Amino acid sequence: MLSAICYPVSEIGMSRTNIIALLIFGAILGYFLSFGPSTTQKFKAGVYQLLAPFLTSGSGLKKQITSVRSGLKSLDQLEHENSALQVENRELRATNQGLRDVEHEVNRLRHALNYRERSVFKLIAAEIVARDSSTWWRTVTINRGRRDGVETDMPVVTDEGLIGKTTTVSDSISIVLLVSDENCRVAASVEGSREQGIVSGERVTTGLTPLLDLNFLSKQADLKPGQKVYTSGVGGVFPSGLLIGVVKSFRVRELDGQAQLTSAVDLSHLEDVFVVTGRR
Repeated sequence: MLSAICYPVSEIGMSRTNIIALLIFGAILGYFLSFGPSTTQKFKAGVYQLLAPFLTSGSGLKKQITSVRSGLKSLDQLEHENSALQVENRELRATNQGLRDVEHEVNRLRHALNYRERSVFKLIAAEIVARDSSTWWRTVTINRGRRDGVETDMPVVTDEGLIGKTTTVSDSISIVLLVSDENCRVAASVEGSREQGIVSGERVTTGLTPLLDLNFLSKQADLKPGQKVYTSGVGGVFPSGLLIGVVKSFRVRELDGQAQLTSAVDLSHLEDVFVVTGRR
């Protein structure tokens, strides 16, 4: 008895399709193999022509990747160069500041030398080496003493005017009592008038530049702001003609007139000073 063998319809269909595809591919292959070398070469050229856009795009992508890598390298170089330029810029600023400091020092010394040469007084040059901050800079220490010819009660000036007088003097340094101290009293006269009085520092001051009091003026003095006040030479400590300050205000008191003065010298920024030892 014969048994029937059954195959699924889908498998039969798949086999027929594969067979047909193989037959078609074989026919096409045989067709092209029957061509001569020139025809085969043309066929290859056509295939390459079809593939050319894809090959070109691939090459362009490679170039873009290479360009990006080069760009990243350039950015690294730029960052390195920028850092180097910043360091160089800081060095140039420091050098420039140093040159400005040297220029300031040279100008300051030249200015002091010019004043010393044209002054009518005999002067000993000195530098401020310390300040007494506990008394609002009312005393300073200079680097000149007895062996330099400095003695007690000698006037101390700058090219701008009077700053005070020497008090304690040792061999190599001296203490200078500033005109801003109430214990430093200076006989003074007012330009353009016959008024005379005594200048002393104020007990209470505001700001970095202390005001000075000119006392014992007449009630009729009526001094105007801007008038200059000089040493009068009375008393023997301060020679006449040293600028003390300028009038800021004037008022009449019960017994006399009083003027407030602004010091001719900025006492908060003293550097080079001169001790007056006499007239030439």
